This record gives sequence, structure tokens and C-alpha cells, in this order.
Amino acid sequence: MAPIEIKEVQSKKDLKKFIAFPDKLYKGNPYRVPPLHTFEMSTLDKSKNPAFEYCDAKYWLAYRDGKIVGRIAGIINHKSNEIWNEKNIRFGWIDFIEDQEVAKALLNKVIDWGKTQGMTGIHGPLGFTDMDLEGMLVEGFEELSTQAEIYNYPYYPKFMEALGFHKDTDWLQMELDLHIKEVPEKIRRISKLVQQKYGLKYKKFKSAKQIKPYAQQLFDLINLSYKDLYGFVPLTQKQIDYYTKMYFDMVNPKYVGMVVDKDDKLIGFGLGFLSLSKAMQKAKGKMLPFGWFHLLKAMYFNDTIDLLLHAVHPDFQGKGVPAIFYENMTQACIDNGVTKAITSHILEDNKPSLQMFKNFKHRQHMRRRIYAKEF
Repeated sequence: MAPIEIKEVQSKKDLKKFIAFPDKLYKGNPYRVPPLHTFEMSTLDKSKNPAFEYCDAKYWLAYRDGKIVGRIAGIINHKSNEIWNEKNIRFGWIDFIEDQEVAKALLNKVIDWGKTQGMTGIHGPLGFTDMDLEGMLVEGFEELSTQAEIYNYPYYPKFMEALGFHKDTDWLQMELDLHIKEVPEKIRRISKLVQQKYGLKYKKFKSAKQIKPYAQQLFDLINLSYKDLYGFVPLTQKQIDYYTKMYFDMVNPKYVGMVVDKDDKLIGFGLGFLSLSKAMQKAKGKMLPFGWFHLLKAMYFNDTIDLLLHAVHPDFQGKGVPAIFYENMTQACIDNGVTKAITSHILEDNKPSLQMFKNFKHRQHMRRRIYAKEF
């Protein structure tokens, strides 16, 4: 068998190959949702992504007989290492054919670079920030993925474990059955009690334009409430501006739940997007010629919603605040024919977040894992 050659991505042409490789690897797979190539390019381009203010990164492609057989990114998040008192290099954007030697060659390349930079461990799949795709799929291989999650073949985790990587943490995603005629009574009751007790109210919006002024408060709340969660690194102002510009013009106000106090200060929120999974499969990673049409249609005609983010101010955690925004978001789903919700990935030991969905008929959708190894 021909030897494996690992080449660093050096040009825009190479980066396009890096982004496109999974489309070939997963061709015909009914479960993977390909991300938009333009979005991937923006994230990986050092001149565009503000995370490069505190991150270093290299990308590599694996070749055999002149054909690409794998890819990987190595990321050193200096801010994360400082906050968590670690010397870890991250691996991400990892894909490879069903050949353990290819996986080994790719991961060893990241480890070798990490050693030259004084790192002592490796973990992933992780991106530059928690807004990037992260976690290797270990359960749920026959479930349709979401636009905000990684899909991979079942042989990936087998190879990781064979190469000496161990579980660092797991995230769970739940699927909620919304074939219901009304919001569960317990949620409505708690919502009413919490609003009365703490002087809180639900903020209603008619357009994305009305929501955008709250984007700063939303990301500030994420920074505050997520600070103790696995590997979280607070977003900088440049990153907040970057994500606000990227996402908030697309927000559908029906599925955004915000809770404020008497001074209009954001206390908690839930952020949902109608599922783009099937539309992105049809688009095949490209907006043109017809990708935009499939995506636009999915944003208005859909029976599935992805619950991408939620957060509650630390002073109000454990006091039932999520009942307020999930009452209203659930009602919006009922009113608009949405019959299924997929949660974001939730740390398996984050019991309060998982408890929020016990009032719905639910099941596990997927489990994703962060693998780690010391060197």
C-alpha cells in the first residue's frame, strides 16, 4: 500500500480542498448535514475570524496515491489554556477514510506541532470557540444531524480509542415530541409564578430588527452564565460583533424567547432556528445556484426546530426562569405546526439544563464526545 503523505494547507486553493473533502467522503450519506463552504471559509480564514487574536492554527491534508484521504486542524487557544491552566492543543475539522493509519498520521501531526509549542496534551474535536462545531459523534449514527453539529462515521471513535485517546466529556442532544395541543400545564404554572415573584416579563418581538439591539446583552449573558462550563472561553467584543453580524439578520422572532427585568435587563433567553438540515443537504454546501432557495424555504416552512442556545443569569439560575421563555417558544411551535424540537448539545452532567425538558415526551437524539490524550 502506498505511504501516507501529510501536507500543510498553504493556499486558498488548498483550503478549498480542505473544506470540500468531507463532501466526497460522505457522498450519499443520508444523515450528515454539510455546512456552507462560505461559512467554513470565513471561520478558517485567519484574516476574517477574530478568534485568531488569541489562537494559532494549522491545517493539514492527508494524501495517498495523490488522492486526499483525510484532513485535520490543529488549534492552540492560548486564552483557553490560560483560563483553564492547561497546555492543550485542540484538534478539529477531523475527517478520514476508514483506515486507522490515516487517522494516526493526522493526529500525530497535530501532536508533533503541539510539542514544538510547549503543549503537553491534545483534546477535541473542538473549534476556535464554543460557537464552532465540536464533539465527535459516538451514539446516534442513524439520526439526521443538525446544522450546528458534527456528523461522523461509527469507525471514528473506534479509531480514537485504539490510538489511546480517552473520554474527556460527553454532550447529549434530546429530541422533543411537540405533537401537543397546548403547552404543558406545569410549564405554564411555573412561568406565571416566576414572573410574579421576581418581577420578570417575557419580551415579544415582531422582527429580527427589533431583536438585534439585544444581541450585546445576549452574548454578555452567555459569557457570564457559561463561564464554568467545560472549556468555555469568553467571547471578545470583536467576536460578539462578528457573530451578531453573521446570525442576527436571520433570526425568526417567533422562536426567540427573552426574559427581562423591570429595567429591561436580559435575565434569560432561548434561541431557536427552524431546522436547516434537509435544506443544507439539498444545497450541498453551496448557496448557488439553488442552495439559497432551499434554505429560504426551510426558514418559513418546517415542522422541526433546533434549540440552539439558552442561558440564564447566575443570580436567577435554579429559579424556573426557563419556563418563561420555553412556554412562549413552545406556543409558537404549536401555532406554526412545528412538531419536533432538537436541543443543542448539553453536557451530560448539566442536570439543570437536561431537567428543563422532562415535561415533554423526549428521547436521546445524539451523544458527542471530546477525546483527550496526554503526551
